[in-house]
Order: sequence, then structure tokens, then C-alpha cells
Amino acid sequence: MSLLAQCLVRRELFPNSNCLKAVQREHMLYHEILLQNADILCLQEVDRLEKLLPVIESAGYAHRYAAGPNKKHGCLIAFKKELYEEAGSKLILYDEQKVRTTDEEGVNPHGSTFRTRNIGHIVALKHTQRDEGVVVATTHLFWHPKYVYERARQVAILKREVVQFKHSIGHEDWPCIISGDFNFTPDDPIYSLVVGDPLLSMQEERLRPSYVVHSTIDPTVAAGTIEVSKDENEEAEGADPDKVITNARAAQPADGLLSLPELKEIFANLGPPLKSAYDSGLREYLGSLEESRSDLPTRTFGDRVTIPSSRRGGYEPEWSSYTFYWKLVLDYVFILDAPEGQSTITGVLSGHRTEDLEPGLPQLGVCGSDHIALSAEIVFTRTQK
Repeated sequence: MSLLAQCLVRRELFPNSNCLKAVQREHMLYHEILLQNADILCLQEVDRLEKLLPVIESAGYAHRYAAGPNKKHGCLIAFKKELYEEAGSKLILYDEQKVRTTDEEGVNPHGSTFRTRNIGHIVALKHTQRDEGVVVATTHLFWHPKYVYERARQVAILKREVVQFKHSIGHEDWPCIISGDFNFTPDDPIYSLVVGDPLLSMQEERLRPSYVVHSTIDPTVAAGTIEVSKDENEEAEGADPDKVITNARAAQPADGLLSLPELKEIFANLGPPLKSAYDSGLREYLGSLEESRSDLPTRTFGDRVTIPSSRRGGYEPEWSSYTFYWKLVLDYVFILDAPEGQSTITGVLSGHRTEDLEPGLPQLGVCGSDHIALSAEIVFTRTQK
């Protein structure tokens, strides 16, 4: 769950909210975090640790927190101490990661478009009572709507590092949960790359304009252009969904950005595609019901955006973020099954009704964040050899 860090709250971004002060929101957030009694928690936009940590520790959780360089908020993974103990962790600084495996003279191996200071956070958890474990990763990808390539780069790095981390700790046989605020929608090209669907031509067209290099990467980019915001590195998400890319130039071969075929290849070479807990679980559950679409117990992304049944994404929640300026699905619980195992989704937390989210989050008595909590019950089993 993305908590909406207090350091990012600005009235102009949430004009209809009635609870923007920390004292108004925090107890709502604590209640929502603990309500599902989850074995594992993945939180993003976490600040005010001196307030949050006593709450989760008193509920029986241990934790591991990480933040990007000079960031005032970060990502936190918590787990029930009676069930798990930490068996290793890793911090991924996306800005420092290379996407090219061979060093070509004069080509930037990082292939990045923007220094974002975003991170991936990985923790290995060993079960305290059984010889089993799970690798848990959480992330908060770059927010800017137009930087599609940069988010694709970041999530490719995250999956690569999760797989390599499993190998480094000697537990390739453990499954992985990868969840967080990914800042892309189920019809986005990055979602299709992640879950293994072929890219549509319209998705490829959405990617192409994001092949740029920002002044945070190349300081020689002409100064004096219009700023997107006072600080593009902070998550002023969606205040204007039609924002354009500024302070940037078109990418050149020397910048090392992955071409579209290379981007497809890097995802294909990272092993099996990820499975979405919500899309998989709700697809099976709602598909088994005899009710008409309008009478189903919960609405999904596919109820408001047309996605062919042959493609994934239509059974994600209807919303995961709902504010005055943006109403989107941006958050996911992805699963990477163990090589000799499989996962079964036995339950997911139903979403809010749209009418209950009006006039936009955060709202007293509804949700203390601009993002809605996701929760999934996942059963991991070993397949027979």
C-alpha cells in the first residue's frame, strides 16, 4: 500500500480531501495496514517512521526499511516475527543499474532517461517452522506519466535483480512476491511486458515518445525551458495528466537506451512472466459465477476499459488510486512462481465502490491515502517431479 508520504502532501493536489494533516490520516492508515492481519506487508511512500514503527512492532511485525538517496520517504517490508525471519536483503538503486551487459565504447550502459532516485527493495524471508521461504520485493517506480521507457527499464531491473538475488542466497527454489506502486495501468505497454502479453501497436506508439534524455542525465540539455514542477523528482503524481516532457532531448545511440526489440528481449530472457494475484484470482472467481456482469460482487478494470479476454489486466481492481485529478490502477501484487512450484490465489481484498471514493481520496472514514490497499491470500505448493 502506498501511504501518501506526509512530506508530499500539497493542498493543490488534493483539493477535495478533508484529511490532509498527519494527525487526521495516520490512525486511519494504521487501522487499514493492520486490518487484514497479513503475514507480510509491503508499504511505499513511508515517512514518519517514529510514528509507524511502534504500531507495527506492537502488532508483532519485524521490518526492513529502505529509501533512495536524499529521499524523505521510502519502501518498507514488514513480516510476522512468529512466522518469518530475515534471510537476506538487497537495495536496488535504479539510477546506478546497467541495462547493457556488454560495454560498448562510447555507449552509456545504464540506458537511463532520468535520474529519479527510485528504488527496489528485496527481503528474503525464511519460515520459522518449516524449511521454506519466500523472496519479497517492493518498489515505487518513477511517477511522471510520459516517462514510459524509464518505468519499463526500472521494472526490468527489478525482476532481474530479484532472480539474481535468489541465486546469490542459494534459494532458487523459493517463490517471489513483487508488489508496490508501479505507476502504470493494466493497458500500459509495461504491464504487457511484465505479464508476457505481446505489445499492441498502440502500446508501442505510447513507448516511443519516451525515448528521451533528461537534464538530470545530460546537464548540457538547454536550460531555461519550462519546468514540469518545482522538483520533478518528487511524486506530484498526475496533478496534470497531460503534462509533456520538458528539459529533455531526443535520445541518441550513445545514450544506450534499449531499443524496442531489445526491451522485449530483456523481459523474455528474465524467465517466466509475472502473474498478477488480482488479475489471476478475480478472473477465476468472477468467471465461475453465473451472474451478469452488472450483478457481480466487485467491479474490475475491465468493467470500464475494454481489454480482450485473451489479454491480461482486465481483472485488476477497478481503481487503486482515486483523487480529484487522477483515477487509475497503479498498484499490483505480482508473483514469480518457484521453478518446481505453483501459486494459487485463494482470496483478494475487494475494492471500494466508486461512489464511496468520491469526491476523491484521502477522505475521512474511507481511506487515509490517495492509494487503496491491496491484499491477497496466496498458497504456494510444490509440484510433483
